Amino acid sequence: MDSQKQQLMQCTDFDQLLDTEYGKRGTNKREQFEADAEAFCIGELLREQRLRAGLTQKELAEQVGTRAETISRIERGNSNVSLSSIFMIFAGMGKKVAVTLL
Repeated sequence: MDSQKQQLMQCTDFDQLLDTEYGKRGTNKREQFEADAEAFCIGELLREQRLRAGLTQKELAEQVGTRAETISRIERGNSNVSLSSIFMIFAGMGKKVAVTLL
């Protein structure tokens, strides 16, 4: 077993696992992982809510004045979406977005 795998197997909590796999907070690799994870979560939430609303990507896009490709990119986590766009898209499904600062 290589050294990286051994280190991962010895991790006792999730933060330690992330530190081992992606580096400490503040490093470029860790920051990129965190940004990708957040984009993935937003995309999954959008997909879930869109499906609950019974809308296709095209229908949602038409409802909020954007393109289906934009909705698709967000759902795949491949878009650096603005907060105003998030508000607009979810409002198009009758949802409100709340922002919490930690």
